[in-house]
Amino acid sequence: MKNVNELIKEINELDSNLSEKDFLLTWEQTPAELERVLKTAEALKAMRGENIATNVFNNGLGISLFRDNSTRTRFSYASAINMLGLAQQDLDEGKSQIAHGETVRETANMISFCADVIGIRDDMYLGAGNAYMREVGEALDDGFKEGVLPQRPAIVNLQCDIDHPTQSMADLAWLQEHFGSLEELKGKKIAMTWAYSPSYGKPLSVPQGIIGLMTRFGMDVTLAHPEGYDLIPEVVEEARKNAELSGGSFAQVNTMEEAFDGADIVYPKSWAPYQVMGKRTELLRANDHDGLKALEQECLAENAKHKEWHCTEEMMTRTKGGEALYMHCLPADITGLSCKEGEVTEGVFEKYRIETYKEASWKPYIIAAMILNRKYQEPGAVLEELLKDSKVRVK
Repeated sequence: MKNVNELIKEINELDSNLSEKDFLLTWEQTPAELERVLKTAEALKAMRGENIATNVFNNGLGISLFRDNSTRTRFSYASAINMLGLAQQDLDEGKSQIAHGETVRETANMISFCADVIGIRDDMYLGAGNAYMREVGEALDDGFKEGVLPQRPAIVNLQCDIDHPTQSMADLAWLQEHFGSLEELKGKKIAMTWAYSPSYGKPLSVPQGIIGLMTRFGMDVTLAHPEGYDLIPEVVEEARKNAELSGGSFAQVNTMEEAFDGADIVYPKSWAPYQVMGKRTELLRANDHDGLKALEQECLAENAKHKEWHCTEEMMTRTKGGEALYMHCLPADITGLSCKEGEVTEGVFEKYRIETYKEASWKPYIIAAMILNRKYQEPGAVLEELLKDSKVRVK
């Protein structure tokens, strides 16, 4: 890893308008802006490793709103805001006035008087999660403009129906670490493949995040899934455009074998079909429990037709040198361990278990980096001041 001074110099050389916009989709950011987030995360991680305190804020709140269950992202967000000196406050919608008709505009302003960042996870409703984050952002813009709020809090997308930017950026940071640099990723083949799971309703945002981001850096991205397990068409088209611009490639195939052939990186992960997520959203909004149960049974039966989509030792021999890097956002469905039959064999997962933990370890730093780049036009200068003070975090 580069030293902090080198990273700060490189951060300062990258053009960015991240201080003027929320980080809601990776493909809305320029390559330079994405690289600046990566380098900021690297600098924070290096400072943490050298036991240097990174308390940018002396006080303030980091609000968290999780509309779905989470372990890694929830604790990564808590770690990120604590790393920067903010206190965490969960917004429990069940204990709020939202059920009594409080509008998004009102909620956004009421929770933001002393808030510097709001982290939102809203991935349950197709066509709604990312839109909700933008509605919150518009309300905050208005509150700040009208003098209601002393500062405009940053919004970090902790996963929505379209993208999971903190996950895909953490994945990119891990790939950069593993292969040595972003430049080394050019021409590398990454297979983003569907894999069998004994559950249904897994969001589309991880595979969409991967194809939407890795195509920005000249990688050869292959998307593979059984017929009918489509992603959002607009995101697939975005990935295709990204590949053309970066000099990489984007391909779609309908077997795991073809995707794994010669791959440098494999990412076998289950997701629900785009059409199913749309139907599920309608049933959730209608509170149709019987309809949801029927849909689940229908989807589980369909999943069971594709058990050959399984990351096994034999499947891994098809990859480059038989030693492709296995990746997963976790938790993985591990055959014989967490489930009877799942996405990956216990042998393959155990071989790469520490690597997946290292992959996940980047997320707190990525989230903190997104916050710094939103709150400060020159995050490099902020890091430089912290480095000059060099306050010891733990004596």
